[in-house]
Formats: sequence, C-alpha cells, structure tokens
Amino acid sequence: MPETGGVNIELAHRLNEREEHAVHQKGRWLEALEIVEALVLAMVAIATAWSGYQAALWDGLQAERYEESTRVSVEADAMKTLGDQERLYDAMTFSDWLKAYAEGAHKVAELFQRRFRPEFRVAFEAWLKLDPINHPSAPQGPQLLPEYHNAHLEQSAKLNQEAVAVFKEGTSARSTSDKYVRVTVLLATVLLLTAIAQRFKTHQVRVGLAVVAMLLLCLPLWRILHLPRL
Repeated sequence: MPETGGVNIELAHRLNEREEHAVHQKGRWLEALEIVEALVLAMVAIATAWSGYQAALWDGLQAERYEESTRVSVEADAMKTLGDQERLYDAMTFSDWLKAYAEGAHKVAELFQRRFRPEFRVAFEAWLKLDPINHPSAPQGPQLLPEYHNAHLEQSAKLNQEAVAVFKEGTSARSTSDKYVRVTVLLATVLLLTAIAQRFKTHQVRVGLAVVAMLLLCLPLWRILHLPRL
C-alpha cells in the first residue's frame, strides 16, 4: 500500500509538471502572438498615416494643376480673341486695298497698304509675286498662303495644348490619390481582422486570423512601395 501511494503521488506530480509545461508553452506562444499583433498594428498605423499624407498631397497637386489649367485656358481664349480680331482687321484692310486698286485709286490703295500689319504684309508681298491679277489660279488672298502667320492665334494654340497637358497631370494626380485611399481601405481591413483576432480565446482561431491579417497586409505595403510619391 505505501508503494501504491508513492506511485500515485509521483504520477500526479508528473501530470502536474506536464500541465505546467503546457501552460508555460501556451504562454510563450501567446506572448509571441501578441508581439506579432503589435508589430502588425504598428505597421498598419504607420502605413495608414503615410497613405493619408500622400493622398492629401496628391489632392493638393490635383487642385493646383486644375487651377493652372483654367488659368492657361483663359489666357488662350484671350489670345484667340485678339488673333481673330487681327484676322478680321487683315481681311478688311485687304478688301479695302483691293477695292481701291480695282478702281484705280492707287494713292488710296497705298494708304491701306501702309496700314497692313507686319505679319500680313509678308504674306501680301508673297501674294503679289504670284501676279494674282493675271493668274486666276493664284490664291484668292494673302491669308491663304503659308507665309501668313498670326502670332496670337499660334500662341493660343500652344496655350491650349499646355492647358490640356496640365489638366491631364491633374487627372493623373487624382488617380494616384484614389489609389492611396484604396490602400487605406485595405489597411483598415487588416486592422479590423487583427482586432477581431484578439477577441477570440481559441488559440487556433486567433493564430489563423493573425496569419490572414499579415498576408493581407503585404498587399497595401506592396502598393505603397510602388505608388509614386511627393
């Protein structure tokens, strides 16, 4: 009997040691899991702050580019209006010159000719060299020749192209901002999974959710590394 009692005591002692060892191992795993979760939360916090910061910067760039595009478009419209007025002036003075020349009023024709704009005069002289009076195939007027230029209309065309390019930059900035916002949504999902995992007492479930959160975290981090930055 004493021997049987000693065996029972020894067996109970060993079982107690195993339980303590299991509890100790479980405690170590729980501590390691909590460290991993803390690291995940820290990375989520930093990545979320960075994504929000970049999204705000790209939104600001978008507004700046749109404002610049509007300013350039207004300037282009002003140049076009001035250019159209000059084209109308060229047409009217040429029409008056042609009428005076046809009526034989050469002094009046010379008067109108002196009033030609320098840009128009270059085309007018090139038109005269074609002898349009005796050659019906010649262009009907100087404005139809390649020598005719209007600096304001040309500048207007360049400004319109610049306005379109700047507007596209603003659209691109908006797209980049939206991508950072989507990254923030993914990070919020990771945060939610990590918070839910901490509510479970079952070790396997908590570990599983933590693994899913870590894997999901890789996607927004990869996006952040490859997105353009300001």
